Amino acid sequence: MMSATKSSVLAHLAGCVRCTLLGLYVLLSGCSKNAASLDPKITITSIPKVKYGVADILDTVAGTTIGARDGQQIVLYARSEGRWWRQSPPLADRSHAVKVYEWTSQIHPGTDYAALLVEAGYAAPLSTESLPGRGGAVAAVATVAADGSPSLHPAKVLRFSGYDWNVRTAPSHRGGTQNQFDAANAWVDTRGALHLKIARQGDDWTCSEVQLTRNLGYGTYIFVVRDVSKIDLSAVLTLFTWDGAGPEENRHELAYEITRWGNKDDETNTAFVVQPYYVPTNVVRFREPAGVMTNSFQWKPSQATFRSYAGIHSAAGGGNLLKEHTFTSGIPAAGGDAARVNFYYFRKGQVPLQHENEVVIERFEYYP
Repeated sequence: MMSATKSSVLAHLAGCVRCTLLGLYVLLSGCSKNAASLDPKITITSIPKVKYGVADILDTVAGTTIGARDGQQIVLYARSEGRWWRQSPPLADRSHAVKVYEWTSQIHPGTDYAALLVEAGYAAPLSTESLPGRGGAVAAVATVAADGSPSLHPAKVLRFSGYDWNVRTAPSHRGGTQNQFDAANAWVDTRGALHLKIARQGDDWTCSEVQLTRNLGYGTYIFVVRDVSKIDLSAVLTLFTWDGAGPEENRHELAYEITRWGNKDDETNTAFVVQPYYVPTNVVRFREPAGVMTNSFQWKPSQATFRSYAGIHSAAGGGNLLKEHTFTSGIPAAGGDAARVNFYYFRKGQVPLQHENEVVIERFEYYP
């Protein structure tokens, strides 16, 4: 469970984002036009001395740029709870004769810090799970961890069903509760099936999640899942699309939710969902039986059709159709979304998690 201190830091990071929408960028007008021929570079030279987790604190971050062109801008981020949060823009200090431009800013403490040198008009996300790389409108990127070491965060990548999937390691909210994620809880077996686990770690639990490394957009998504009828009441398996960098609250989410939300009196265990879930017409709950199930949704600009099959179904057919529903309102537009599968502990349920849980996804298919 996330501590009150970390919650406060996260809230303040988000507050900083909201209050700086009108003043995101600073123009690097002190840079000479003669520097345009240089390969632009940005460096973070000083980071906050206060430790991450200290609430209600702003501290100084500083850096330099070399070879920046007129009109280019600096965007700053601090990382907290697995996400990068956009901060106040830096202020100009001075431009040296050698065309080294110095900048400073106040920033909330995080686990990592980032500075981006970007072209004018670049739409920097308010928050994002991963930073953009150098290229296009991003001229240079610098990152550093809170201890001063390089901030790398290499991702564990699994090859599953012909696609590459990043494995989550950062903590995150899922189902309104905070969970820790461990890369060791996700793997692909010798037959090519994806395994996800909720594992005990001391007195707590760690969860698992994988994310497709590419965006697929509109089309048909198919997940073949082994029997999950015996997972704990408070274990949640979600098959969904999500935009990790988008500003929208519901992040283009279409989801299969396989869980009883810790409710021993609820006989339904599966839901078709178009977020936001609190709109009654956006959720259809039902009960999937034991055995292998195929869960699919066909995503179009104006509708999303969910289907649940007993047995194995593919584009060629197969399986017995158990449940079907078409949503025609509130359908998100395709954008930065990517398919994901997560398996986590819903900590608000009536029945706490009893033991370690494991699920197996036999196959994933996508058809445009």
